[in-house]
Parts: sequence; C-alpha cells; structure tokens
Amino acid sequence: MNFEERVQMFEYKLNDTDDQIIEYILQNKKDFTTDSIQTSANALYTVPNTITRLSKKLGYDSFSHLKNSMKDELQAGELSEQHHSLAFIKKTYDLIDRPLLEKIVKKLGLAKNILFYGAGDSADFCGMMVRNLRVIGKSSVYLSHRHEIFHMLNSMTKQDILLLISLSGETPFVLEIAEFAKERGVQTISLTHFKQNSLQKLADYNLYCFSPRRLKNGYNITDKTPLMIVLQALSEHYWETFK
Repeated sequence: MNFEERVQMFEYKLNDTDDQIIEYILQNKKDFTTDSIQTSANALYTVPNTITRLSKKLGYDSFSHLKNSMKDELQAGELSEQHHSLAFIKKTYDLIDRPLLEKIVKKLGLAKNILFYGAGDSADFCGMMVRNLRVIGKSSVYLSHRHEIFHMLNSMTKQDILLLISLSGETPFVLEIAEFAKERGVQTISLTHFKQNSLQKLADYNLYCFSPRRLKNGYNITDKTPLMIVLQALSEHYWETFK
C-alpha cells in the first residue's frame, strides 16, 4: 500500500494531530523524504515522537520506513503491475488489518444472530461463510429476499452482527439494508473494494479487498479472488479463536 492508501485503511486510528501531519506530508512529499524527523517536527510545531507514533499507526515499522517507502513511491510512480491479478492479491493481503480482524471475530463469537447478505455474484460467498462458521458450531444465516432480511433485522439486537458484501459499496439495496440496521443499532460489517464508498460510511467496521471492477464485452469479469482471501482469513481467525 502507498501512503494515501494506508491513511484510508487506518483512518479509524487517527486523531486531529495525525490529520495535520498527514496534510503536511501530502503537500511536501519531496521535502519530507529528505528532511530529518526533527526538521519535520519543527515545521509542524510538534515533537518527533508524534510523527513516529503516526508512522506506526499507519503500519510502518518506524519513521525511516515511512520516509523510505514514500521515496520509493515518488521514484516508481504508478506501477503497471497494478493491472495484474497477482498484484491485486498482494495488495489485498496488505489490506488485511489483523487487529481489526481479531476484534470482528470476537464480536461474531458473542453474537446470537449473524446475518450475511451479498450483492450480485458476491451472494455465493455468503453461503460459504455460513458453512465456514458452522464448522465449529456457530449458527448464521444468508438471506436473499427483502421481506426475510428486514424481518430478521427487526428481531436483532445491538449484540448481533450484519455482514454486507458489495465490492462497489454503492449497491442501492445493500445501502438500504445498512441504513435500516443502523437505525436498529445492529452492528454492521462491510466488505468492499478498497476505495471511498457509501457503505463504509454506514458500517461500524470496514474490511477491504483490492478488486476493481472490470468489464469485457459487456460482461463483469471482476476478479473475486481477493474477496475470497479476506473471507478465508476471517474464517481461519474464527476457527483458531473458538476451536
């Protein structure tokens, strides 16, 4: 992931001071890669430890790691490999936030009711997740009919979980479900392609894969492998935690 993608990924960890540092970095990328941490801190009227803490929040090992990664980004520019499936898979692995995944797994374990819904071709993955949770005795359901979905949501509580899959994050019916769940106080998890979208703003927790929409001869040929990777990681964390 590049710097801006990390900012989006770990946005939930950031405070106002972090936002100010990020804005400074984005406006002064070239200088930032050559300045010392003390020089950057002075420019921001803060202390070096504040920048170091931000670096770690964004998944870098240190300030030097952040600075060197940004230097590589400036030198490399946009890589053509981003259009290849293997690059999508690699980026998806980078997008898996392990602490967040563990938090979601614990909430799934506590939930009495778990409801899955997926838009379009993503529906098949909902059935897979129901089977995966059943492996160690956890009950969950995948529903496809509007009446059944809203009937179940009406009976769910704040401890229950709704997991919505929509790569675009803009599917009207998915957004309608998410809005209704939010009104009911049901905890909602979204799984979308990694970009700003409406669903992530409605959900309590956001999971991402890197699977941009692709069309050929009018057919949707979007690679679903990244989606499978995230759901498999979620399943394996669940199996390991509640074995």
